[in-house]
Amino acid sequence: MLRWMCTGKIHRATVTESDLDYEGSITIDARLMEKAGIYPFEVVQVTSLQNAASWRTYAIPSEKEGTIGLNGPPARLFRPGDKVIILNTVLMEETEAERLIPKVVLVDDSNRMVQVIRKKLGPEKLPRGE
Repeated sequence: MLRWMCTGKIHRATVTESDLDYEGSITIDARLMEKAGIYPFEVVQVTSLQNAASWRTYAIPSEKEGTIGLNGPPARLFRPGDKVIILNTVLMEETEAERLIPKVVLVDDSNRMVQVIRKKLGPEKLPRGE
């Protein structure tokens, strides 16, 4: 059985820019992408803490420190100053999911990395079917 799992996230990032006329995507500080395990052009989910809007798009790395930019249509939903959660997810076999250690990248208000948390979900916490 396949499970849809979160492998990493950037938690409470601040949107720094939005560009409606850009062709689409989210631009993310390349260092944050690396710490969260997000690959260039990987599809990510972005969720706003301001209005609960959720959008899926692909990630483009930025060399500019602290950049979180929503481009194209999501620029109407996410504005500079908004707090967002950026998730990367994958489908994986149940046996892989049991070994998953997701990465949570915590950032400050300027999107500088504060801490990376890695939490293993132990087998005692996993539901077991009968």
